[in-house]
This record gives sequence, structure tokens and C-alpha cells, in this order.
Amino acid sequence: MGEPFGMLKVIVVQGKRLVVRDFKSSDPYVIVKLGDQRAKTKVINSCLNPVWNEEMTFPLSEPVGNLKLEVFDKDRFKADDKMGHAQLSLQPLVTAGRLGQIIGVATDGSTLRKVTPNSDNCLAEESSIDWVNGEVVQDVWLRLCEVESGDIELKLILTNNAVAPSRSQNVQN
Repeated sequence: MGEPFGMLKVIVVQGKRLVVRDFKSSDPYVIVKLGDQRAKTKVINSCLNPVWNEEMTFPLSEPVGNLKLEVFDKDRFKADDKMGHAQLSLQPLVTAGRLGQIIGVATDGSTLRKVTPNSDNCLAEESSIDWVNGEVVQDVWLRLCEVESGDIELKLILTNNAVAPSRSQNVQN
């Protein structure tokens, strides 16, 4: 890995229209991956539209990769069922953050960049990258791949402060 240059907060906000993997519902949780770093949300029982509002923090370094997530249905007596996956290129967020620092953003709430759905991401709709309280913020809806339906809402916050210890809920595999 390269030189660390900031922290990425990932807030897993909610899911919508997730697929049924149990009899009538599912017990979803999300695993977020950035390189070899991983974090996991709590399980929401019997819900296809879960609200997590869980924050995970990852140190960022060059080269910046893709943020990947996988959604699973927690099962008690067998392997957890896959409920889809998605990815998002972090390059537009990092580039906008550097631009904001270089040119100096005048006002809070300024839009630094717009990101449209393409092959580098699983965006369900256009997303803007904004300057908010000295941080670079992007709200995204990601469409889950290889499943019938499902979207996940994330809020990404990039801070370029000195790298602090991660507060992510790391899981080992």
C-alpha cells in the first residue's frame, strides 16, 4: 500500500427492496470492503427495507481502489445466503477532495462534482460530491448486482486529516 492521505467514513444508511432469501423475508447485513480492510453491519431481522445507520472508518492510501459491498441473509443452521453485491469507484471522491483543497472552496454546500452511473460503479442514480463542513461528502444509492432487486444507500465522507487509528468493526476471514 502507498502513503496514507486521509480517512473515509462510510455510513451504511439503509436498504430498499432487498430480495427474499428465507420463507417470507430475510435477515440482512452488509460487509463493506476497501482493499484488505473489512467491516460488517449488524443483522436486521425479518426486514427487506432495513435501516442500519452504521458508520465505518477506513484509512485511505494510494492507489485508491473501489469500495465493495456484499449483502447477505443471516442463517442459523447453514451458510448465509447472498443477497447481492455492488462496487463504487472512489477516484471521483478523492479527485474532488484534492480539487477542493487546491482551489479552496468558498462556501459550504458547494458541489464539487457529479458522478453518473457507469461501468465503474453500481450507482442507481446520479450522485453529487459536495463540500460540507470542511469535508467531502457523497450520498449514493447503489444497485445490487446479480439479484432480482435491491438498493443500498451509503453516505461517504472523506477527511484529509492525519490518519488516525481505524474505528471500523473489522471482521476476519
